[in-house]
Amino acid sequence: MTNEAIKEFVFNVVPSATFDESGEFFTIQIDATEWKSLATLLRGVPYNFNYLFCVTCIDWKTHFTTVYHLTSTNHRRAIVVKAKVDRNDPLIETVSDIWKTAEFHEREVFDLFGVRFKNHPDLRRLILTDDFEGYPLRKDFEDAVNMIKL
Repeated sequence: MTNEAIKEFVFNVVPSATFDESGEFFTIQIDATEWKSLATLLRGVPYNFNYLFCVTCIDWKTHFTTVYHLTSTNHRRAIVVKAKVDRNDPLIETVSDIWKTAEFHEREVFDLFGVRFKNHPDLRRLILTDDFEGYPLRKDFEDAVNMIKL
């Protein structure tokens, strides 16, 4: 499974996708609306990315980027998919029905960044209390007690 083969496969599904091969992982960059269909195809044959081992988020002040690390245990290959999410309405489709591990990871991103995962089976706070206000990993979060300001 080469980068070129993955590029061709993804480009046929998401023509607007961009790719980055400069880091440790081969990275695919897409828009949030394209994520669910691409995830479904990456999970299936021939690539069988059957293990999602990390979901996180980046706050760029203008938008969010959700970051998914996937591994194909059959091919011993890992990739990263980054999906751009609107900061004013942070919504992206859940992939917890494709990879069970996403249930936990998506709850963490929701709790700390406020990204909502559409159709998630149990989207609620994971770390913080239910009455906690705000999302502490957002760059605009201000904590009067600890005087955190980014």
